[in-house]
Amino acid sequence: MSLLRTKSVEQSIADTDEPEFRLKKSLSALDLTVFGIGVVIGAGIFTLTGKAAHDVAGPAIVISFAVAAIACALAALCYAEFASTVPVAGSAYTFSYSSLGELFAWIIGWDLILEMFLGASVVAQGWSAYLGTLMSQLGMPIPEAIGYGGTVDLMAILLVVVLGALLTFGIKESLRVNMVLVGVKLFIVLFVIVAGIMFINPANWSPFIPEAAPRETASGLTQPLLQFLSGIEPTAFGVGGIFAGAALVFFAYIGFDVVATTAEETKNPQRDLPIGIIASLVICTLLYCAVALVVTGMVPYQDLDPAAALANAFVYHGADWMATLISAGAVAGLTTVVLTLMIGATRIIFAMSRDALLPVGLAKVHPRFRTPWVISIIVTAIIAVVAGFTPIGLLEEMVNIGTLSAFVLVAVGVIVLRRKRPDLPRSFRVPFSPWLPALSALICIYLMLNLTVETWLRFLIWLAVGFIIYFAYSRQRSKIGQPDYIEFELPRVVSHPHEEDDDQRS
Repeated sequence: MSLLRTKSVEQSIADTDEPEFRLKKSLSALDLTVFGIGVVIGAGIFTLTGKAAHDVAGPAIVISFAVAAIACALAALCYAEFASTVPVAGSAYTFSYSSLGELFAWIIGWDLILEMFLGASVVAQGWSAYLGTLMSQLGMPIPEAIGYGGTVDLMAILLVVVLGALLTFGIKESLRVNMVLVGVKLFIVLFVIVAGIMFINPANWSPFIPEAAPRETASGLTQPLLQFLSGIEPTAFGVGGIFAGAALVFFAYIGFDVVATTAEETKNPQRDLPIGIIASLVICTLLYCAVALVVTGMVPYQDLDPAAALANAFVYHGADWMATLISAGAVAGLTTVVLTLMIGATRIIFAMSRDALLPVGLAKVHPRFRTPWVISIIVTAIIAVVAGFTPIGLLEEMVNIGTLSAFVLVAVGVIVLRRKRPDLPRSFRVPFSPWLPALSALICIYLMLNLTVETWLRFLIWLAVGFIIYFAYSRQRSKIGQPDYIEFELPRVVSHPHEEDDDQRS
């Protein structure tokens, strides 16, 4: 009954061939890249750029995006190695099960459920807000009672229900819709870059790195944990502002890890998963930096609107119709984010249910669609209720802390699995291991310390609930903890070629 019992990589892969749990393999490297872009480019590029430039970094927000991209790239390399070595649904949960043990796997699975449920709910409400703005611009406002911030956010509920039906019918069908919407979103982002060049005034980039200045700081439970522990008050602008901006915009990149949850539905996971994870991150970084450069060139950073920087940058120059087009792009863009997070949530719960840490009956796949349809319905219902009836603005940082904790354990897991199983075939390997994975873990821990004290308290409460469920239910029912459990494992030792020849001759 060890808390650190592990499930071998061979057993994890063998489980994917069980008929009642077998998912349909239909995804290519292109599908995965589009999938990654679909979830990464969301509310961040439409709002976070202006907020970070206005509050902490100025035009140097471009450098902040590059710094954040480096931090994400380290985590992406770790995910790519694990995903190509253990091509099984569940992402960081499955990776941790194979390297760190069951208790760590449970913790990370529980954290990822938090990330994706709250993430999808928050973004669905953001989608409703953008839809309301767009409809008002078109002269057809949505009634306040059923719109964003109303008695019930009916628009957010309808979005989640439609997307839930889509992902129940099939991953490939979901990705086709995703590809169309990502195309719309990329068109809007490229439009902002190209059209915005006409309004750039190079004087707005001077000084590129504004002089450091005292920053308005929070106190009590709303201050960052690092500030609470050290008493060091952060500064705005200057070099310190660049890193403060990087900590802020880091969360605009969150989502590339969701690509790894589809490993089991990928045709050639050893080759395609590293391509999908890294390519989506590179493309998003280039687009983020270009948009940041254009927007800070269009409007002095002091005058940027932190709430809707892209659209209002064009309003600033009298191009209202362009602002309407950008709002439409935001609606399409946020749709893909909600869809991708919902797919990720179903695959995490599917993997945990197949291992009996959650009820096994949930993991049954539909005989025709080959999707975990029961889980899809449950996920859809919960996210729809949370998005429609809960004011979760205060819980948005919970998405970030769940993700960063996953990044830390994946980085540590790469180091551990290299030592425990050097014999495993790895089609992709993190260079300079263990140093790069260790650096990735340290950077993510630093970013976690920049989250507020109240976020950490909520996170600890969520973990406490998870521990209660694990020790009261999951530990006794875990598949690998049963007395009759026999683990499938590929032979570690093979006979010498000459011995095989002798056997054949005899």
